[in-house]
Amino acid sequence: MTTKTKRLMGTVVPVSALRTGESTGVGEFLDLIEFSDLCIKMGIELIQILPVNDTGYESPPYSALTVFALNPLYLRIAAMPEAVGFEEALAALKTRFEDALRFPYYELLCAKMDLLRRIYTAHQKEIIEQAQPGGALAQWIDQNLWVKDYAVYRRLKELNGEKSWKEWEAYVNVTPAEIEALWNDAQVQAEHLFWVWIQQALDVQFSQVSAILRKKGIILEGDLPILIGEDSCDAWAHPEFFYQELSAGAPPDMYSPVGQNWGFPIYNWEALAATDYQWWRERLHVAQKYYSAYRIDHVLGFFRIWASRRADNSAALGRFIPSFPITLADLKERGFDEGRIRWLSQPHIPTNEVFDALAQSSDKDAEAARVFAAALERIGTEELWLFKDSIRGEKDIVALGLSSEASAYLLSAWINRALLEFKPGVFSPAWNYADSRSFKSLSEYERLLFTNLAQERLKESEEIWEKQGYKLLSVLRKSSDMLPFAEDLGAVPDCVPQVLKRLKIYGLRVVRWYREYAQAGAPYIPFDEYPPLTVITSSVHDSSPLREWWNTEADQKIFSGFIGVPSLPKVYNPGTAKVILNKIASAASQIRVFPIQDLLHLSTRWYRADMSLERINIPGTVSQTNWSYRLPVTITVLEHDEELLKAVHKLANVKVSRKK
Repeated sequence: MTTKTKRLMGTVVPVSALRTGESTGVGEFLDLIEFSDLCIKMGIELIQILPVNDTGYESPPYSALTVFALNPLYLRIAAMPEAVGFEEALAALKTRFEDALRFPYYELLCAKMDLLRRIYTAHQKEIIEQAQPGGALAQWIDQNLWVKDYAVYRRLKELNGEKSWKEWEAYVNVTPAEIEALWNDAQVQAEHLFWVWIQQALDVQFSQVSAILRKKGIILEGDLPILIGEDSCDAWAHPEFFYQELSAGAPPDMYSPVGQNWGFPIYNWEALAATDYQWWRERLHVAQKYYSAYRIDHVLGFFRIWASRRADNSAALGRFIPSFPITLADLKERGFDEGRIRWLSQPHIPTNEVFDALAQSSDKDAEAARVFAAALERIGTEELWLFKDSIRGEKDIVALGLSSEASAYLLSAWINRALLEFKPGVFSPAWNYADSRSFKSLSEYERLLFTNLAQERLKESEEIWEKQGYKLLSVLRKSSDMLPFAEDLGAVPDCVPQVLKRLKIYGLRVVRWYREYAQAGAPYIPFDEYPPLTVITSSVHDSSPLREWWNTEADQKIFSGFIGVPSLPKVYNPGTAKVILNKIASAASQIRVFPIQDLLHLSTRWYRADMSLERINIPGTVSQTNWSYRLPVTITVLEHDEELLKAVHKLANVKVSRKK
């Protein structure tokens, strides 16, 4: 598919949110066909979905067990030829789950998997026959060789009580030859084919959906997260492609003072380059079977990634990879001797500070003694201490089993440094180095020398990021005909939008966050100044929908003034939705995409009393309500809401605003 130049409108909906008369308690791939009919009536030309890869028994779609296999949750069992005779069980499944406002991921998936096991057992003989040379299943396997790794992995994961592969009793470290031997083990062939059979069925149904939507002229946009879970088939079967000892995340900011540690392994791009990025090319090849466009989640990760050691729980002591390091020679050249370097790179703890931290302890002296004995090493006869060599990170501190006050103090002391020595004689500035005890103790001249050195290395690192981002995204761009969109939110280096523009990759603009933060009051950027090569949206799956934002988060006076409609009501209603969405639709961005919740608010009928039920995910929280959003009614019912259809259709035809 080539880059489109005409403006178009789309909607974002999780597949799991869809409801039809045929689905069973959760949206399924085949529901997209009926949903596309609704979209056509609304004037919508693009449907964006969240990731649909297998995540096992965990609901977050961005923590997949593999980038290739699809989630069995989205399989319509009733449409499988082998399901004939299981109508009563399917009806019971539908009765059990269909009326829930939010779907219970774990319980529903378990119920579907149990039924799939029963159906497979009833047809096991013929399925195994189809897996023999010349059979339909054997041919499908030959065309999808990734399924061998996946099937072996899923069998072993189930055998080990669904534990992470790093906790398995055997086969923690395997070679391709060993995986092939496991696959060829006749004694467990039936177990492997169970997982293959499910994936073939999912492929058949999703491919059918894709073909129908393409014929209708609907662009189906998939979501390809750059990162893959630590407990994944890919990290297990291809450890050479990842730095397993490092964990991806985000640096500290005003919302996360110790950063974000996502737990995802980090790519070894050199190892991937040695294969001409075959793993990524294959990933795009599989995605292209279903999608005409794709969203690159966290595109910044192709330029650089914030990496923390797995010995730490937080991301406070992370560093960007790749980056230009500070060497021992750099520091000595600027007058920092070995003693000064040790002072900057190792936390030094005064004796009195330990006692002060334990002031509220019932037995301060005894607890302090435990801290010194377990974690610290005195420097000669000074009232100054270093961490023991046995303390390698935050996890070791927590494992000491000290009081909460002692642990909290030691954790704060652990990150109190200006330099990170990640290799002998090779350093990186700590993210918050200016707040560290050691940096503050430097003379004004020394602080200037250190800061200038850190800034020099940052500038040199940005040049590396630009080269890497362009190289890697060029590989993606050339490996597929799909239209690429990039999620480029947050504080991104200047090189990111420049590279995206050069490669004709659409960036993302979320109205509430697209502001001139360098100016007083951080004014909103006018809609006619949005770059054409962008996707504009009213909200995302990690934010509140527009209605909740307006009622509970927005500075209504400022935003009303921005859009030039100062009389908007304080409580969101369809009139408010119409005004705000129409203003957004007039932006100069070529692509306008609205979450389905924001579109439903154009009609009075779909306002839930509890606004939280309209949200998809609250980042940083774990609950049964995350990722379990469902449409309030079936798609058929929505199709009869003339007020909604007319309002969305009018929205789709809003003309672009022009600069005055």
